[in-house]
Amino acid sequence: MNEHSHSNAPTWDIEQTHPEVVDPLKNALREVTDPEINLNVIQLGLIRNVTIQEQRAIIKMTLTTPFCPYGPAMLETTRQKAEHVLQMETQMEYSMEPWDFSMMEDGLAADWGLF
Repeated sequence: MNEHSHSNAPTWDIEQTHPEVVDPLKNALREVTDPEINLNVIQLGLIRNVTIQEQRAIIKMTLTTPFCPYGPAMLETTRQKAEHVLQMETQMEYSMEPWDFSMMEDGLAADWGLF
């Protein structure tokens, strides 16, 4: 079975518009971890989209649970890291999209025996 068949991994707008910042941004955001699961926001697929408009970045992010106690801190840390890498004002947008294991980076959910 193709490991991508279950994937709901996000595609960011900046992959088309600003491809040069995608890798540095992903690398920086790998430092933001969910303390309960001990995986980072990139591995978990929590960053649903990144858009750059008029020299401002907008990051759409969801959480593993709507009431994640670490949610506000993770959103703020993500914003700060992105702002540092992108060198521009960064705004967070909370996505109401419910998180599930299909959003994880390819292969990770399989490592958990979920697929």
